[in-house]
Amino acid sequence: MALAACTPTRRRTPDDTLVLAIEAPMTTADPRYTVSNYDSKLVRLVAPGLTTVDTPDAAPRLMLAAKIDRIDDLTIDVALRDDARFSDGTPVTADDVARTYMSALDPRCESTAAKNLRERFTSVEARDAHVARFHLAYPLGTFVTDIDFGVISFRGVPPGACQPPALVGAGPWSVRELTSTHVLLDRNPYFFAPAQLPHVEIVFVPDASARILMLVGGSLDLLQNSARPDLVDDIGQRPRVHVDAAPSVILTYLMMNNADPVLRDVRVREAIALALDRPAIIAAEFGGRARLATGLLPETHWAYNGDVPRWNHDPARARALLDEAGLHPDARGVRLELVYKTSADDFRVTVARVIADQLAEVGIHVEVRPFEFLTFFADIKAGNYQLATMQTAEITEPDYYYAYFNSTRIPTETDKDGNNRWRYKNADVDRLTEAGRREPDPARRKAIYAEVQRLVARDLPVIPLWHEDNVVLSNVDVQGYAIVPDARFAGLATATKTH
Repeated sequence: MALAACTPTRRRTPDDTLVLAIEAPMTTADPRYTVSNYDSKLVRLVAPGLTTVDTPDAAPRLMLAAKIDRIDDLTIDVALRDDARFSDGTPVTADDVARTYMSALDPRCESTAAKNLRERFTSVEARDAHVARFHLAYPLGTFVTDIDFGVISFRGVPPGACQPPALVGAGPWSVRELTSTHVLLDRNPYFFAPAQLPHVEIVFVPDASARILMLVGGSLDLLQNSARPDLVDDIGQRPRVHVDAAPSVILTYLMMNNADPVLRDVRVREAIALALDRPAIIAAEFGGRARLATGLLPETHWAYNGDVPRWNHDPARARALLDEAGLHPDARGVRLELVYKTSADDFRVTVARVIADQLAEVGIHVEVRPFEFLTFFADIKAGNYQLATMQTAEITEPDYYYAYFNSTRIPTETDKDGNNRWRYKNADVDRLTEAGRREPDPARRKAIYAEVQRLVARDLPVIPLWHEDNVVLSNVDVQGYAIVPDARFAGLATATKTH
């Protein structure tokens, strides 16, 4: 694509194209075959779902759907917007919806989404051209979030076929080219809220330093969450660069193996939490661009409950709890020795060492061991750790409390992918998280999850650290890019560029 006229001292990207970089490739825009977070981001640009959760409070809103009617506990009808159009100009129909879901459910199509969808739906059918009927596996309180799953066109595709000849979605963008190095997107003129710019180019640049140099040099327009947090202020001093930040629904947390002989004692876990000076870490390592966490959900979330036990910095209380647990200092002043595993990312190692230094102040000696991510993650899933830090997925749905804290989600030999990797067990949390995913009334769900948040904060199976802001570094010519809490690229549709 030829470069349009622009001001050389400010940027070297086309006027009609927003260029951004990410660290890993996108491989597909087909919602049924995503394998990475970046694949999912691409899907939302090209093939959005009946609903979306890219809202300030993570409450789902209608997208391709116009109306949702509950027929009974196991049957829900979804009516489509009259103006929903695929990027080829054809209308989105209930048949497209039904065939998207049914192909994902079909074992022959080998969809990566199949397991998740089969847990929720038995079938989806077209009632008429505009209404799709969902048959549920059990009553779903999560239904409106569950249908944030991309819809693609099956026009002219024979019955039973898995794959349309070309992927056509109904989002603000369509894919012109997807290679191992970049993806080119064109504006969908039929989308009910057309994008401001005609084109987007997303380039895949694994090296963090290279991404920064490209932005500073003017050959990129935008980076989102792609720079070390402790470097953002320095990068923002460059003449071409503007910094913006907004709250996130992603949690950074310190996990503790609750099956460990020492860490199974809640007093020890409380002492670790009280030893941490989280505001100091946020100020020093994140430039203040993170919010203290009390649980999975941030303050902005519709289901957030702030009336929970809080573990603010209190070293004296931490030492007293360790004394109560029988962990007294030895001649070196050490009460307890723990191993802290982390990924080998330089910034994450730096944060881990700061945490280790804070724990040392109350007599907990911590050895920080960095690992290449796949090795690190394999140890976490196997329960081969004492302390470790990780980040959650995008916590848009409070049902994540089921995934992370219900005892049925503890990894086993036959199911090693359970998310309750700290081996936490609480019968009340099991009961409430099961009830929350089946309760359709939002107000009742909020009350259920308020109690879940209180119980988990009291038991402290993990220590919620902070919600790191979504940080956007952009060329000063970029205007109108809206940051959403789940860090999707929805802002590409509203972004413009000055000339």
